[in-house]
Amino acid sequence: MDIQREQQLRERAKARVKAIRGFYSHLTVYIIVNLLIIVLFSSITSWTRTDWTSWWTYLSTPVFWGIGLLAHGIYVFAPKITFIKDWEERKIKELMEKDRQHHPSDHTF
Repeated sequence: MDIQREQQLRERAKARVKAIRGFYSHLTVYIIVNLLIIVLFSSITSWTRTDWTSWWTYLSTPVFWGIGLLAHGIYVFAPKITFIKDWEERKIKELMEKDRQHHPSDHTF
């Protein structure tokens, strides 16, 4: 395998690791913040069945944030849809070409 191809594979792997690390950071913050919200809510409010508006006020954050977290997880761990993968490749090439045009001296060997 040539060196350039090896570098490409390494960069892709690094980007994937960065995305996975970002997801786990997001998950950690989600858990900590929502545990705090639930603990604080339960310490200042009595849990009654008739007071559903108070429940929803505090539990809406974990629910909606959880939907966002689920979307983040799907994006990171699910196989990439061909459209997204193709778009990413085209965008990378486009940005590299713009960079070459703006900084031609940086790309000489």
